[in-house]
Amino acid sequence: MGLFNFSQSISTEELKQKTKDSIQLVDVRTPAEYRGGHIKQAKNVPLDRVTSYRGNKEEPVYVICQSGMRSKQATKELKALGYDAINVRGGMNQWVGPTIGGK
Repeated sequence: MGLFNFSQSISTEELKQKTKDSIQLVDVRTPAEYRGGHIKQAKNVPLDRVTSYRGNKEEPVYVICQSGMRSKQATKELKALGYDAINVRGGMNQWVGPTIGGK
């Protein structure tokens, strides 16, 4: 993977397949949005704090928000920190899998 692979992304359908395994999934929405319903494996790291994320740099990090705009920004920031960050296109607006509420 080269430096010029700026916009690596997957669809919510592809993400749904990946959540059958253990993956790193970061939800960059606000804590209130996250509590309103999120993917079970998602860790809430709001966009304004995404540079504080400490995950495994050896594995891909999937990044989701509500529509795909904040996650695109977060993906760029995480890539700059050395993560293999992948944006989830369409965000939670497109997600058709199960969600859970609360923290």
